[in-house]
Amino acid sequence: MRRTPRLLSAAGIGTAVAATLTLLSPMSPLPTADATGACSNSGTGIRLPFNTGSLGLPRGGAAEGPQKPLPGFNNGRTRTVSWVTGPLSKNKTFTRFGISGTDVGVAWDNGRGQTLMAFGDTFGNCLRQGLGWRNNTLLRSTDRNLSDGLTLQRSGYAGPMFGALGFSGIEKTKIPTAGVSIGGKQYVNFMSVRAWGPPSRWYTNYSGTAVSSNNGRSWVTPQSTVRPNLPWNPIDSVFQQSAYVKGAGPDAGWIYQYGTPNGRFGNAYIARFRPSDILNLGRYQYWTGSRWGGAGSRPAPIVRGPVTELSVQWSPVLRKYVMLDSPHGVRLRTASHPQGPWSPGRRITPPSLELYAPMMLPSSPALRGTGSELYFNASRWDDYNVALIETRVR
Repeated sequence: MRRTPRLLSAAGIGTAVAATLTLLSPMSPLPTADATGACSNSGTGIRLPFNTGSLGLPRGGAAEGPQKPLPGFNNGRTRTVSWVTGPLSKNKTFTRFGISGTDVGVAWDNGRGQTLMAFGDTFGNCLRQGLGWRNNTLLRSTDRNLSDGLTLQRSGYAGPMFGALGFSGIEKTKIPTAGVSIGGKQYVNFMSVRAWGPPSRWYTNYSGTAVSSNNGRSWVTPQSTVRPNLPWNPIDSVFQQSAYVKGAGPDAGWIYQYGTPNGRFGNAYIARFRPSDILNLGRYQYWTGSRWGGAGSRPAPIVRGPVTELSVQWSPVLRKYVMLDSPHGVRLRTASHPQGPWSPGRRITPPSLELYAPMMLPSSPALRGTGSELYFNASRWDDYNVALIETRVR
């Protein structure tokens, strides 16, 4: 049974899962990680044009990191718009927020028309001790005209949302994977990364849901939301990474959570819950392939792998749900219901653009019902920054 929610700090969560780490260590040998570098792609294991390990110094030793001009792409339906983050972005995040490099950019509406965006491992001055590393950070925007780029609000150092222990093999970092607003509060699902592995593989301790009552300025994690990554648990182990979508039409009244195992090679699964039950995993239902079952039901895949970081939204223009992920270029799927059946993936960006983690922006016309343009954040491997991409859904 799940206990009543108890709020823990990041350190408290780390203590709570110590036994899990001890159990997992002999079963999943981990590569040795370099804890000294920074300012690179943190989770790929792919050699970049600067030192790796988990992170690494950029070529040439620039304080601003490895960002280059965004490659132009326009095939008549999908185009690159502009950088969202980095010293070359119009937001000048290096000087305004202390961000030279970051990725992910999970986006959701805070319930008051503001877009919140949660980013993963984030770096500042690449020549300084510590390199300004944060496990994650949050930025905000009220921009609704994205055709000329996404404008970030305010200025000031972008601090971490919640910390991590910072030791490879124990807890290297915490990465946000999904966000949703319910009743004026903000909820972010995150994964506790134990260590980065070979390309597109990593090892997680658990996933959890952090809650903010002040629009993202501070966060707490109820212990009741923690899903330990244990090999004998067929439910929690496939919800290490997530995406949220609020149901529409006949699916209204539920929030749907998509889950994948750690890494970029697993299947996608789905759960649902009433908004008031987001912190109570015992009230979640899981799609078994033919029906919704209770907390003890074994979920069935709704999309076969490899499924990567993903986002899902309802499009009133299409009157369908839209899913984005990026195994070899960004691909788009649609479905009439959250559990599917989902259409075959249609590739909307080529692999040569080197994009990953496509995260739809709620201010997109295709998601507000005012046009066919769908905008999403997507991270780029070599530059380790987030770009804005536009595609037309019809």
